[in-house]
Amino acid sequence: MLERLNEALEYIESRLGERVDAAEAARIALTSEYHFRRLFSALAGMPLSEYVRRRRLTVAGAEVLAGERTLLEIAVRYGYGSGEAFARAFRAVHGVGPGEARRTGAALAAQPRMSFRLVVEGSGSMRYRIVEKDAFRVVGRRARVPLVHAGPNPAIGAFIRSIGPETLRGLAALSDQEPAGIVGVSDGLDPTRAEGTELDYYHGVVTGASAPEDCETLAVPAGAWAVFESSGPFPQALQHLWRDVFTQWFPSNPYQSRPGPEILRTQLSPDAARADAELWIPVERAAE
Repeated sequence: MLERLNEALEYIESRLGERVDAAEAARIALTSEYHFRRLFSALAGMPLSEYVRRRRLTVAGAEVLAGERTLLEIAVRYGYGSGEAFARAFRAVHGVGPGEARRTGAALAAQPRMSFRLVVEGSGSMRYRIVEKDAFRVVGRRARVPLVHAGPNPAIGAFIRSIGPETLRGLAALSDQEPAGIVGVSDGLDPTRAEGTELDYYHGVVTGASAPEDCETLAVPAGAWAVFESSGPFPQALQHLWRDVFTQWFPSNPYQSRPGPEILRTQLSPDAARADAELWIPVERAAE
């Protein structure tokens, strides 16, 4: 898998002066475009589009300093429709405009070429199981919230606190299948998973029942789910679990993520300092 990912990176590098086709990069990596974008973001720490932008402007920066082409020629070469658009993008990455950089020989930022490699840490094992589920509903309250990579998510915390205990008891009574009890469900995540992008967060239950009048329903089709278990400090252990699933588990197992919500069942300690959790990720067998 890592070898194919690195071949996809070679393809991206060869297309910096043209349009990078994410679907073609995914084909080279033997996966879907949806999974490739998510996997790249998890492994690289930035969206694919941002990496391509930074690499283009890194290479363009070297050409600006070399002085062999005009600034307009460089702009067109790297896909910018005008010198003004190129100058804005250049300044956003390098902190200086291309004309000034050429005149003064300014120091520029650089995005190195990436390559992925396997690091064997051996510090622990990841507990998981594969579950086939029929179609079901998520029933609960919903809010649009920003994605937070590290630390508590204030928007989710405030939303949960706004739900009354009577509503939560009524929802809990509807839970009739795994994962049992009140769960947090993330749906409609931006493919880049960039910090601050928005998602639909449901606080509710997995059920076959219909929703009460004051709640909303998310219909989820049948399919396979990878279920991961975690215990540790809250919320760090849960956020690390998400990271480890995409950076460690997927590259070494014959599965890829598929479109669908991600479900988290959490049991907090009395002081809310630690949590036991199950993370449900929709998966499918990867192409051979």
